[in-house]
Amino acid sequence: MKMNKAMYAALAAIGLVGCGSSSTTPEAAKPAIPEGTTVTLALMETTDLHTNVLSYNYYALAEDTSLGLERTSTLIQAARAENPNNVLLDDGDVIQGTLLADLQALTTPLPCASTLAVHKAMNALKYDGGGMGNHEFNYGLPFLSQITNTDFAIPGVSKPAGKCGAPEFPLVLSNVTGVASQKPILPPYALLARDFAAVAPDGSKLNVKMNIGIMSFVPPQILEWDQKNLAGKVAVGGVVEAAKQYVPELRGKGADVVVALSHGGLDTSAYSPKMENGSYHLSTTGIDALMIGHSHLIFPKGKETGAAALDASFAAIPASAKVDAVNGFVNGVPTVMAQSWGRRLGIIKLTLAYTAGKWVVQPAKTTVESRGFKYTDGSTLVKADPAIATLVANEHAATIAYAKQPLGVSTDFEMSAYFALAGDVSAIQLVNQAQLDYVKKFIASSSDATLASYKNIPVISCSAPFKAGRNGPTDFTDVAPGASAAAPVGLQVRNPGDLYLYGNNNLQAVKIKGVDLKAWLETAAKQFGQIDPAKTTEQDLVPSYGTIYNYDVFYAENNALTYQIDVTKPVGSRIANLTYLGKPVGDADDFIVATNDYRAGGGGAVPGIDGSKTIIKSPDANQTVVSNYLTALGAKAGGGKVTLAGNGSAQSWSFVKTTTAGPVILRSQPGHLALAKSSGIKAITAEGGLDASGFAKYTVDLSK
Repeated sequence: MKMNKAMYAALAAIGLVGCGSSSTTPEAAKPAIPEGTTVTLALMETTDLHTNVLSYNYYALAEDTSLGLERTSTLIQAARAENPNNVLLDDGDVIQGTLLADLQALTTPLPCASTLAVHKAMNALKYDGGGMGNHEFNYGLPFLSQITNTDFAIPGVSKPAGKCGAPEFPLVLSNVTGVASQKPILPPYALLARDFAAVAPDGSKLNVKMNIGIMSFVPPQILEWDQKNLAGKVAVGGVVEAAKQYVPELRGKGADVVVALSHGGLDTSAYSPKMENGSYHLSTTGIDALMIGHSHLIFPKGKETGAAALDASFAAIPASAKVDAVNGFVNGVPTVMAQSWGRRLGIIKLTLAYTAGKWVVQPAKTTVESRGFKYTDGSTLVKADPAIATLVANEHAATIAYAKQPLGVSTDFEMSAYFALAGDVSAIQLVNQAQLDYVKKFIASSSDATLASYKNIPVISCSAPFKAGRNGPTDFTDVAPGASAAAPVGLQVRNPGDLYLYGNNNLQAVKIKGVDLKAWLETAAKQFGQIDPAKTTEQDLVPSYGTIYNYDVFYAENNALTYQIDVTKPVGSRIANLTYLGKPVGDADDFIVATNDYRAGGGGAVPGIDGSKTIIKSPDANQTVVSNYLTALGAKAGGGKVTLAGNGSAQSWSFVKTTTAGPVILRSQPGHLALAKSSGIKAITAEGGLDASGFAKYTVDLSK
């Protein structure tokens, strides 16, 4: 459903369109409101857009109708037509995530006078406010200062002179301060003054003035994940502490409704100011509505016909925690997470009653929805809003041209992540080889005495299949072999980004013991569900892809490191037969591991890997290391080539063989059984039907 111009103009004229009747400061005086008057208000959320403006995959150079703000726009327009009282907010992770983002931030940096493509689209959609995510810091504070047109008052970080292109809506951030100023680098909150249509107890209609207060929170881990950009410049506080400071301030300044934009998931364990996913605890701080993100999941469960089952991470929340993942309430507070990449629109439809001089949320009359592209009947896909494509046509064309630039090297096999969780390393081995090669050369050429003393310590590498289903059945790495119509000159600029998604990660190396290596592998093996061999009903080998970026696969030259995973065992006791050069790895054995700054600094909560064991902090991004490695292969005499034998078949790990009474399945993109067989993944034996999310169910024979 799309609001036509006449309808929009009529509603705007009488002050019923939330985004069209706005100011950012509350009215000083409010007219008398009859006791019992009610207002129904739609709070709408996008989150984790990651610069997916169009329904397009730049790594595959193909349309992808499962994502894109151009389709979210259609959802937004429909929701506004249904709910004339509305406020549209974003929960962060906007500016990073695609080749379009990297082009505008790194390859051809955007000039001050221009506006990011994603912000152009958001401005056109008339967002009312926005928060920040951890990925907002990936390109550094100077870039963030420019594209938000904000002076952070941080020494050494300067915004270009003049007015820079930026969002035309208030951005807030409540738990990040400058180290030098000890003040928030962005406003910690905003009050949005709005005129809404209300209904008096006698049924008559009236307009009321309301103030919507918004706050925003990022994970404290940004100091670890973006240490190179943030160390010594900003400090990050706990989300609960910040909320307890600012909720009373907002109330005192006239906020009728307080909304928390929390870029974190629902961790119901005991609160810590350093926890990554503290949204559950935010719900106890006196807020009225909670909009969350970061986890790229759907909360509450989709309401469309045939909606996917509740994600395993939510299903595992203990009953003692007050989380209603079907109706969308956390500790009684309406809560929504709109997945990621523009694939859903969160809608909290609040009903408030005017009681004793203030607006009070009526939970029984409040509904929560995470609305997807097929919300009308479970099958009909909403159409893209053509206005968005027109806005960013030049940027889109420039990104495609950038993506097609040749690297000068070809392949003789398909590098994919469709079966990375069944042992296929074709999209991971080359990344590990590039990282390992870099670290060995770094140590060999170093004049540092300490590093020189490490020359005889084995160097190994780890990398995760970042694109392996986290964002749905189209979200898999797939680099086609050889030359093709799409890539007539072999590998292109887009391919390293497909193999290594996060262009902001920098290569680092850590020095660890064998006991650390085993703990690291046990952490990675958490990705699997525990399989009961006696169970006769279907079991999902990987119940959730939500943390696929933590599934590290390890590699050593000549496949010198091997290990097995026993999925019948509980978490923490799954790694078996861990060997190096054919000998069991001892607890005291030394290793140097090539990895990324996220993992080396503590990302993923690997025991003992917290930054204290880091020995190399490279200035080079992992993605660049992979690209340079490929380019160097191409420069070899006779024309370099990436081969299956040399770069994609070293299966360093396998499952401990187990016979099961019932079926075990692995969800992946449909249509790739032949690829599994040609890649030597014997455990994948058949392809079954689709689940509600569009994943194919592949049969896994753990006895092979």
